[in-house]
Formats: sequence, C-alpha cells, structure tokens
Amino acid sequence: MDSIDIVGIGNALVDQEFEVTDQFLSQHKIEKGMMTLIEDAEQEKLIAELAKRGELKKQSGGGSAANSLVGFSQFGGKAFYCCKVADDQAGQFYCEDLEEVGITTNTGNQKHEGKTGRCLVMVTPDAERTMRTYLGITADLSTAELDEDAIARAEYLYIEGYLVTSPIAREAIARAKEVARANGTKIAMTCSDPAMVKYFRDGIDEILSGGVDVMFCNHEEARILTGTDDVQAAMQQLQRHAKLVAITLGKDGALLGDGTRQVAVPGIPVKAVDTNGAGDMFAGAMMFGLVRRYPLSACGLLASHAAAAVVSSFGPRLSLDQQQQLLIKLQHEPEFS
Repeated sequence: MDSIDIVGIGNALVDQEFEVTDQFLSQHKIEKGMMTLIEDAEQEKLIAELAKRGELKKQSGGGSAANSLVGFSQFGGKAFYCCKVADDQAGQFYCEDLEEVGITTNTGNQKHEGKTGRCLVMVTPDAERTMRTYLGITADLSTAELDEDAIARAEYLYIEGYLVTSPIAREAIARAKEVARANGTKIAMTCSDPAMVKYFRDGIDEILSGGVDVMFCNHEEARILTGTDDVQAAMQQLQRHAKLVAITLGKDGALLGDGTRQVAVPGIPVKAVDTNGAGDMFAGAMMFGLVRRYPLSACGLLASHAAAAVVSSFGPRLSLDQQQQLLIKLQHEPEFS
C-alpha cells in the first residue's frame, strides 16, 4: 500500500469568495472576522445580495483542514482526506478539485442525498475575511466517514476545529483519536477560528484531551483559550496540552514552542489582499516541514513565507508552481541546514 503522511478529518465546503465593504457587513448585521453558521435559505439570500454588488472572485474546494492538505500536498506530501459530500454538482466539483492536487479522499463510493456545504467568504478592503457557512451534508460527518486503515498507516492525523459544532462529528474525532493512539499515529489539530474557541470551548477541549502532538492557533484563539494577551505566557499554558504549539501572529509572523525552546518566526512584509486561508496554509506548510524532518526554524520559515504568499492574492491557495518555486528558494536559507 502507498504510504500516507497525513490523514485529515474536516468539513467539505465549496468556498465562494466576494469583495465587500465594512458598510455591507454592518448593513447585514454580520460580525466581522468571524465564521458564522447559517441555514441554506439565508445563505441563498446573501448570495443574491452579493451577486448584485460584484462578481464571484474565486471558487474552490475548501474547509480548513482541506485547505491545509492542499498546501501540504502541493509541497510534495501524501495526504488523505476523510469528509462527506452529497451526490450533487457541488460534491462532484469538490472531489475533482481535491483529486487534481493529489489528495486521496474517501468520497469515491459516497452517494448521499442532500446538499454539499458551501462557505461564503467576504473580504473587506483591509484584507480581513468574514465567513457565512451552510454546512449542508458535512454537518452529518460521522464515524462512518473515517478510513481507520488510512489513519492507522499515517504519520499524522490532522483534526479541524470547525468540526466541534456537530455532536456526531465530535464522536468521529474521538474515534479517530482512539485509532491514531492505538497505532502510533501522531495527532495534530487546528482551532480554525476564534468563534470555535469562543462558542464551542468544550469541543476544543475534547480534541485536546489526553494531549496532542501539534497544535495550531492564532493569537486571538490563544488569548481566549488562556485568558492572557501575553503570547509567551499563552504558549506556556498551551504546551500543557500539546508537545508542539504554533501561534500565528499575522503580519508579525509566529511563535513556535516545543517544550524545550521557543522560536520566533519573522513575518514577511507583503501587501495583504485577502487573509482567507493564511492560517490553513501556515499549518499545511509547517506540517510538510515536520514530515520532512526540517529543523523547527525551517518549518516556521516555510510556513511564514507560504502564508504571506497566500494573503497577497485572492483565495486560500497557491498554484503548484508557486509552492515548488518557494520551496526551492528557501532550501538555500541557513535555517534549512
């Protein structure tokens, strides 16, 4: 059997991205910078309003973990994704989109009735992304969608924080962790969004229960989790739950801690156009570095450069050529020696 570096478990969402103003968000009572779950009818109404204001900027297969696996795969890693899609046009688009970038999925035999999930990403002039998500059938992701053999064979299991909004998905997370621990598969997780930590804290705590090997969060998520604005103090608290913690700091880079040392990763100066997917790309790139056994400073450098490249254009992804060229360029840096 082919080797697998990472098995991801997460939502399957078709991302649709639009440019909006802060006034538009205020007018529609949309909380800026947050992901909020909505129903299908409300989302369709919002799409109609967005369509009046401008064209769709980007469409791609998304979901926090999926975006990370795309980045990981295009750097050269082997990834498998456990997710749930409907037997509809969006579901077909989603599967084909991931397969094109080399990600194997469990969706080959899925013929589920219902509607594939969709995420509306609204980007304001300051490059901040605000999301309104209709989960569709991905809300029913369960233990039935797990490929336990793939998890057992992988080096890492990667868990998306957005799943904590669903009780049956939380059961799937618990089972996936159980299989991983029984087979020596390391566990990585991402908080995904401040709203998950703020409104579904018990679900995040469930993922962290028993400890994980790698944890990704941004400064706001770290602040909510630990109750402190001091990033070093937050790092110390989070390392009680994770062997390696990465706290992203936006334009200021990131702080990494592995229990014995902290590594300050510098930010890369760029003109930000769209922050959607920055954290996902950071995680995907860093996981690639970990799988390839790069020094921790090199993992952080690759992740920071990749995230900076993502925010420089619309959408949560880079092209295969962009990622390969970035990797070639950085491998000459002293951090990689």
